[in-house]
Amino acid sequence: MFCVYALSCALTDFSYHIFFFRPGSEVAPRAVSTRIVSGIWWFFTLIMISSYTANLAAFLTIDRLDTTIESVEDLAKQTDVHYGTLEGGSSKQFFEDSDVPTYKKMANFMQSTTPSVYVSSSREAVQRVLKENYAYLGESTSIDYQVQRNCQLMQVGGLLDSKGYGIATPRGSPYRDMISEKILFLQERQEISKLYTKWWKEKAANKCDNESKGKQNANELGLQNVGGVFVVLMAGVVAGTIMAIFEFLWKSWRNSRIDKPY
Repeated sequence: MFCVYALSCALTDFSYHIFFFRPGSEVAPRAVSTRIVSGIWWFFTLIMISSYTANLAAFLTIDRLDTTIESVEDLAKQTDVHYGTLEGGSSKQFFEDSDVPTYKKMANFMQSTTPSVYVSSSREAVQRVLKENYAYLGESTSIDYQVQRNCQLMQVGGLLDSKGYGIATPRGSPYRDMISEKILFLQERQEISKLYTKWWKEKAANKCDNESKGKQNANELGLQNVGGVFVVLMAGVVAGTIMAIFEFLWKSWRNSRIDKPY
């Protein structure tokens, strides 16, 4: 903060001096009941603050442990995690034919890495991902199918390319137009989407939460974690109330004895 006038600076310093060196209050609970309630309240506050601080520290620690690979660009920037594709598959051809510098760099890395990072089947790819420091690059449909059936797997990043599947027919085949019309008809009625949901998700052996997969979360502070503190607080309030009633009755009886000694 810059001061324009010396007087304003002096007043500001003086106000800070008053604020920081303000004398404390001499008011303190004197009765036993108020002391019990005050002590229990401070104990409750201390435990709650300590629990929140510990939970926050755990959350920040877990957040730092989250994976740093969120896209294919992150994968290309490092060499600790090896990555590969299906040997002779369309994904391998995609990287080798691509003119994108990142994809060319990844293709060169896969070709020069030993032992080979290419796999012969999706089953082998899953085993390498589970047992090694390895990432598999493949068709999204195949990867999604495996992810839905194994909760230890996770799909990272978006699509690198978009291609559709087609049904090959001989040149001039009369079935081509008929098949195309039926496929469009099924798409319009959402039948293909329903089939995908049925065979990819509903038929999966394991039901995995895709939103939380691959993410570690700190446990929330629920009532079962801090319920004991609330019990102690309520017990202290009840004890303070009983003590206050006892003190009131005792003081009333004592005053009556003083006013009427006989």
